[in-house]
Amino acid sequence: MKNKSFLLLMVLAIVSCSTEHSKEYLSLVVQLENNTDSILTILSREGTIKIIKIQKDGIFKDTLKVPKGAVYTLQTSPKTRAPIFLKNGFDIEIKGDAEKFMTSFEFTGKGSENNSFILAQISESQRIGDPALILALEETAFKNKITDLEKRQDSLLNSYKNIDSILIEMANQQTASMIGYFKKAYKKNKAMAKGTPSPEFKKYTNFKGRKKSLSSYAGKYVYIDVWATWCGPCIQQIPFLTNLEKEYHSKNIEFISISTDESRRNGGSWDAAEKKWRKFVEAKALTGTQLWAGKDNSFQRAYQINSIPRFILIDPQGNIVDANAPKPSDPRLKKLFNSLGI
Repeated sequence: MKNKSFLLLMVLAIVSCSTEHSKEYLSLVVQLENNTDSILTILSREGTIKIIKIQKDGIFKDTLKVPKGAVYTLQTSPKTRAPIFLKNGFDIEIKGDAEKFMTSFEFTGKGSENNSFILAQISESQRIGDPALILALEETAFKNKITDLEKRQDSLLNSYKNIDSILIEMANQQTASMIGYFKKAYKKNKAMAKGTPSPEFKKYTNFKGRKKSLSSYAGKYVYIDVWATWCGPCIQQIPFLTNLEKEYHSKNIEFISISTDESRRNGGSWDAAEKKWRKFVEAKALTGTQLWAGKDNSFQRAYQINSIPRFILIDPQGNIVDANAPKPSDPRLKKLFNSLGI
């Protein structure tokens, strides 16, 4: 009887130790067909968590400990990377094809459903397509599209029953962020739509030191080039813009170049920024109307300009024709001018 009791205590102790130990680390087995790499790395945002060397049977197999349940990166080379949700206590096996990394993955074992969900999320995001096409929809169609996106995300989440709460929270945050982006961008795009009044720049300095505003050119089409002296792609467009100015010199259109040179790139000095702009205009003998925005970037912000060069076409009534007009080197620009009778 004593021996049986002792044996039972030993079994319970072993089970207890095994269960406790399993919560302190996770097991990972990765088997890849067509694999040519000998090392598999688990990475976090802070750096390497674990390096696993391939075994003689061609399988990556090891245990590791992660700081917390989170999405990490599984990598065999810089070009073969995949997200993976890991948490201590998991026992995950992955089978796939190295030539179809991530998309071929099949997960089994404890924690596998979390990673199957991540792959499904990625697949769903690819189905969304080009965001620009969604933002170009009419208002009713846009609202229907957003509703459909929300329903599809909810349906995807509900189809996986054993997902970790951390991953659920992340998925909900990603969906909220995506929907928020679309709604905010759509609202801004409507404000910049064709036929809507253009935001106005006011009292920008011209080369002679005078102040000019968009209203100064009322009654004319206005083609605006937002640029800077440090911007290589901007400088590449200058010869094309100069030729356009010559060709349309007698037409009802004003060509305005607005420099966004600022203090940050000029030793913290606004005076130095203006001098650099003036020197460039003079050295290159730039034509058309040359303006410097100085400290006032309200016009750029209104047009959501986050990269330059940016070209804008405004009609004689001050309304937007194209908030993102073709660049001077683009043949479509002349076609647009001709369609407007310029």
